[in-house]
Amino acid sequence: MGYNGAAFPEGNPPEADPEINFEENSMPMGWIIAGSVALLAISNIFMNLAWYLHLSKMADRPVLYAILFSWGIALFEYMLMVPANRWASAYLSISQLKIMQEMITLSVFLPLSIFVFGEKFSW
Repeated sequence: MGYNGAAFPEGNPPEADPEINFEENSMPMGWIIAGSVALLAISNIFMNLAWYLHLSKMADRPVLYAILFSWGIALFEYMLMVPANRWASAYLSISQLKIMQEMITLSVFLPLSIFVFGEKFSW
C-alpha cells in the first residue's frame, strides 16, 4: 500500500528516510502510523520529565546541574521522536504530524502531572 498524496498540495510527500522503501515495505500504513504514535507517546514522557522533573525534584540544585540533567533525559526523547516523525512523514504532512504530537502531549502530560509531579487536577 503506497502513499496517495492527498495530504500534500504538490502530490508528493516530503523526503523520507532513504533507507526505508515504503513502496516495497510489507508493513501497512496503519501499522507505521500506529508505531509512530507509540514512539511519540513514549518520547513525550521523556520530554515532560526533561522539562518539569527538575522543578519538583531538583529545586535545591544549581541551574547548570538541572540543565545537564534535562539534556540527558531529552537525548532519549529525541532518539524516539526523530525516527517516529521520519516514518510517519511518509504518509502525513508536517501539519498533521504537529497536530498529532500536540494531542499526544496533552494525553501524556495530564497523567504525568498528577501521578509524577503531584499536581491536583482542577480547572
